[in-house]
Amino acid sequence: MHYRVKALAARGAVEIVHLEAPTRAQADLMARERGLSVISIGFDVSMAGWARRKRKRFALLVFSQQLIALLDAGLGTVEALEVLAVENGSAGADVLNAVLETVYSGHSLSHALQQQPGVFPTLFIATIRASERTGDLKEALGRYVEYHGQIDRLRRKIVSASIYPALLAVTGGLVTAFLMFYVVPRFSQIYEDIGGELPFLSRALMHWGQLLGEHAFAVMAGIGALAAAAAFAASQPAWRRWVWERLWAIPRLGEVLRIYQLARFYRTLGMLLRSGMPLLTALGMAEGLLDPALRPSLQAARRAVSEGQPASDALLQQRLTTPMALSMLRVGERTGELGSMMDRVAVLYDDDLSRWVDMATRLFEPLLMAAIGILIGVIVVLLYLPIFELANSLK
Repeated sequence: MHYRVKALAARGAVEIVHLEAPTRAQADLMARERGLSVISIGFDVSMAGWARRKRKRFALLVFSQQLIALLDAGLGTVEALEVLAVENGSAGADVLNAVLETVYSGHSLSHALQQQPGVFPTLFIATIRASERTGDLKEALGRYVEYHGQIDRLRRKIVSASIYPALLAVTGGLVTAFLMFYVVPRFSQIYEDIGGELPFLSRALMHWGQLLGEHAFAVMAGIGALAAAAAFAASQPAWRRWVWERLWAIPRLGEVLRIYQLARFYRTLGMLLRSGMPLLTALGMAEGLLDPALRPSLQAARRAVSEGQPASDALLQQRLTTPMALSMLRVGERTGELGSMMDRVAVLYDDDLSRWVDMATRLFEPLLMAAIGILIGVIVVLLYLPIFELANSLK
């Protein structure tokens, strides 16, 4: 999320700061770490904020992979950053030069990255900060690249499964629109010239065709306005939250969405714990990745862990785990390998999601094709039904 923070600087001047953070609380914390007294925090939905986000797009994954390669070759962290600042394009060079200036002044790398809001995610900064305590920057970057790759693979699988149904729906919609806006009005004119009584359903279709043909511009403008309103609503966090709450209420779909959220949650926790971050801190960092519907449960689980309760029991009480995952978490707690076990839980959830996506795709695609075929078939039959009746009457 991108936030617009209004705050008082050290000398009493009012400043407007634009920050990227998973939650409003994280944005407030980032502003206070800069020495600002926060007055108000709101979502950055302005056109300037959108242009700023586009301008500051940074190839973080490529940067991480290149930095790993340079560190593996024996270069120090500062040397590697200097090389990358020279090799990167203008946008990347500006960001890395700003990071280097902060590092030259004696600050840590994580602090330097934090001074570039909207470029480096909070999770990436937390990973770097944890590695500074353990001295394994290369390993931490490798874990982040692996984490990013696993998240991307799951996302690509869901997107690729959605492409064909989306193409079917668009094609069916275009064919239906062509029939209703072009073909039906012309058939209506032909039947009107011929005269005679049309069947009821054909007559209703012709009336709709005439209406669309006579007011085509107004109808298309209305459709465009609805599309623009839907796009604007989708950009509003409150509207997206309302839609997600409705989706979560659907029994089977809500369970699948919960598994998807838990997969990201456990993968993030596993990466942070393996980076050396304490459990309570990792739970706080992972909160921003969860859907708002699950955040109160995670906050309650975090309080229970802070009071001395095992993480497995706290997550079970808040329905943030499943029976099989619970057994794996308890094994991880006994062996001291909770981070690695959470990675395995995430893989388990990924497998569940993959099976559901495959099943849903195999079921939904034929149903969608059948629905589109029936819709177009009904329109065509109603168009030619008067001709069929006329032919029968002539016989």
